[in-house]
Amino acid sequence: MATSINTNLQVSVTNQQILQIALPISASLIIPNVNFITNNIFLGGLGITELGNAGITGVYYLVLMVGGNGLGNALQAIISRKGGEGKPEDIHKVFAQGIRIVLWFALGGMLFTWFVAPVCLKPFIRPEDFHQEMDFLKIRVWGLPFLFMFQAGNAFLVGTLNSRFLLVGTIGQALINIFFDYTLIYGALSFPHLGFNGAAFASVIAEISGMIIVYIVIFRMGLKREFNLFKSFRYDKIYSKAVLRISAPLVLQFVLSTVTWLVFFILLEQYGDRAKAISNAMRTIFALVGVMIWAFASTSNTMVSNLIGQGLENKVIKAINKIAWLSIGTTVVILIILNLYPGHFLGLFGQNELFVKAAIPVLRVVSLGMIMMSIASIWLNAVTGTGKTKMNLVIEVAAIIVYLLYTFILVKQLHLSLAVVWSNELIYWLLIFLVSFWFIKKGNWIEDDKMM
Repeated sequence: MATSINTNLQVSVTNQQILQIALPISASLIIPNVNFITNNIFLGGLGITELGNAGITGVYYLVLMVGGNGLGNALQAIISRKGGEGKPEDIHKVFAQGIRIVLWFALGGMLFTWFVAPVCLKPFIRPEDFHQEMDFLKIRVWGLPFLFMFQAGNAFLVGTLNSRFLLVGTIGQALINIFFDYTLIYGALSFPHLGFNGAAFASVIAEISGMIIVYIVIFRMGLKREFNLFKSFRYDKIYSKAVLRISAPLVLQFVLSTVTWLVFFILLEQYGDRAKAISNAMRTIFALVGVMIWAFASTSNTMVSNLIGQGLENKVIKAINKIAWLSIGTTVVILIILNLYPGHFLGLFGQNELFVKAAIPVLRVVSLGMIMMSIASIWLNAVTGTGKTKMNLVIEVAAIIVYLLYTFILVKQLHLSLAVVWSNELIYWLLIFLVSFWFIKKGNWIEDDKMM
């Protein structure tokens, strides 16, 4: 089994290499997004109120989850850089410090959810929905440490160019999540009937299972022995500082980005349950179509960092362009299919024809935003690969300020339709692209591209 792992940690700028990294990542991403869609379909069966409430609770947990993603992206970039530099012996030190840090972050997220989040969110949530949403989150957050450990394991697999093993953990997690969603939400097969909270318990069980599976893979495939993992978890000042320095701006960037979505959903409270439910469906579309986009974005992070580690900075823009064209092509194909048959997809949420009719114009606008996203996310993750993650944060903050001002004017002052309001995604991703493109093309990152 150990002979099947990848031990050549230096990438080449070819479509084949890009797809070898991206396709397993996309497959591993689509499975949890199938979970997300299935979750919403099951909750839609409970009623439009539950489907709408799932939007706010889902976005809140997504805020915590993407904090872990920020840590994971930093780990991935550092591990990729070590591979490019030909220093695989340092990878276990980076990984060990990463595990220590993600567990502390998970504890902080849990404490915040239990004791601070209810106070912060209460003024913005309708009283009749507040207790249902808070009860859900206090259950859901128990899965956070397991989710963060799962993300760290996946970052290691991608960073060492062994992304094909990602599927094992995600398939197992998906099957478990779907099974417990169905049985616990509806009380099927003699399981307790937990309704809305059943989705929270199902997700926690799935996250525990996913973490266990991914580390079994790391052991069974010989990766633990090849990279001397889990040798020691003692605090290492140098590597811990490196992980924190690279990850801190990314965590803040990811959290701010997703908090913005939470603010968006709160602003939509005045539009009523149908608008909230439609917007939750649109978020599902972002999750579904975004699978390939984020897979190519993750590939951009890995390849840029690895090429810099090899001293091949002159090939970075060539790699970004190749990845971007693949990202745009796959996104456009998926969106064409989705827009040709919108009723089939929107009908999955179990709502009436009025819901589908109202959602179709929003879908058209969201599709334009996703095309821009398919370009911008590649360039933004290339910035991550350079190690200049403070620039990621600057780009994100600038885009968020414009996004929120634009949304506030459309919602609070002009009271425009939901479809027009969703044009905020196009504005957001356009700004992300312009600044990221300018930064990479300017080339200042080449002067000092050391991560450690």
